[in-house]
Amino acid sequence: MDAKTGFFYLFSVVLLFAAFRVITARNPVHAVLNLMLAFSQASGLWFLLKAEFLAIVLVLVYLGAVMVLFLFVVMMLDIDTSGVRKGFWKHFPLAAGIGGLIAAEMTIVLMSGFRGMEEPKAMAAAIGAAGQAVPFSNAKALGELMYTQYLLPVEVAAVILLVGMVAAIALTLRQRKDSKAISPSVQVRVRAQDRMRVVKLAPTVQAPEPAADAAAPESKA
Repeated sequence: MDAKTGFFYLFSVVLLFAAFRVITARNPVHAVLNLMLAFSQASGLWFLLKAEFLAIVLVLVYLGAVMVLFLFVVMMLDIDTSGVRKGFWKHFPLAAGIGGLIAAEMTIVLMSGFRGMEEPKAMAAAIGAAGQAVPFSNAKALGELMYTQYLLPVEVAAVILLVGMVAAIALTLRQRKDSKAISPSVQVRVRAQDRMRVVKLAPTVQAPEPAADAAAPESKA
């Protein structure tokens, strides 16, 4: 067994274990951490399959942004795990059936193989001069396709993402009437005399004594 095969089995075992822990962990934070571990192992498998672009995107987008956001949200929310587990066995048959169907489909695909597909090196060797293999990078090929043949869809998607980002910022900056937030510019320009005012008060005056001709309290019979 060579090193590539050893790394494949290592990544696969850790990936399966992490995926199993995602659905069996009682703590939501532990489930998110195991999901991040599963994504990292899937990235390693894609590197072994010479799909470096997908591997890098998985690490940067999912591990670097999406899963970190999920982790912060789960840690900030007070999730009642006991209430979530109440309907587990009620929905277990349906979930098990769907999971078994997906596992059967994946088994059929993996056992039948990917016919009609060649490795990148074989494709590069076919177009190389005198049958010599030339370096091939799927990231480079994908970039050439995106910015030549599919330039218009890429620009449209970029504009849509930009509009969504501007809309999200506009929604967060919208002033609400029931909000007690203070403008940061007002806080910066504040002065000490605006926050505290010294008021001169008269000195303490002794309370006046009761009048001498005040009616005496009635004596008890």
